[in-house]
Amino acid sequence: MLMIEADAVLKGAQVLCDLITDYTDVVAKKNKITEIEHQADDVVHLIFEELNETFITPIDREDISSLASALDNVLDHIHGAARRLFLYKIPSPDETMRRFSDTLLKACNELNLAVKDMKKLKNPEKIEERCVEVNRLENVGDEILNYGVVELFETKEAKDIIKLKEIYEFMESAIDRCEDAANVISDIVIKNR
Repeated sequence: MLMIEADAVLKGAQVLCDLITDYTDVVAKKNKITEIEHQADDVVHLIFEELNETFITPIDREDISSLASALDNVLDHIHGAARRLFLYKIPSPDETMRRFSDTLLKACNELNLAVKDMKKLKNPEKIEERCVEVNRLENVGDEILNYGVVELFETKEAKDIIKLKEIYEFMESAIDRCEDAANVISDIVIKNR
């Protein structure tokens, strides 16, 4: 089930990246992200239901719950960014949004692969490499936000600053949530060595 959720997170990041790079059919793409987010919420509920039943898993129930919640948070922030693009009637994404969407997509891809590698837990070094890469990408996201906000204050009007800064913060927060998920995965790998 975690793999299904990780796939949904990656798909949400892909659709957001597509929305940012090809800013057409905004409503349809935003709705697609909403659909993905709702389907992932259903998966999270199923994970929690299964955790409440009496089945044995090599990974602690608390860790599965933490990872499911962390992945859900990533998709919630992706959804939040897409909704604000639509609600604030942003005429076109800027370079900062493109850099965020690219970095977010890379982080989600690494998370997806790490979750898939967890099924075996036979190559903990590879899983840890993926988590380290997500942490590196989170630092990239921080820099994108810092420079993006500086540029906003130098070139935009007040209402545009407010709108764009909020979108930037949602995108950066999605990358932060990727780091949270990577940290949970790292903890799981350490416990199961």
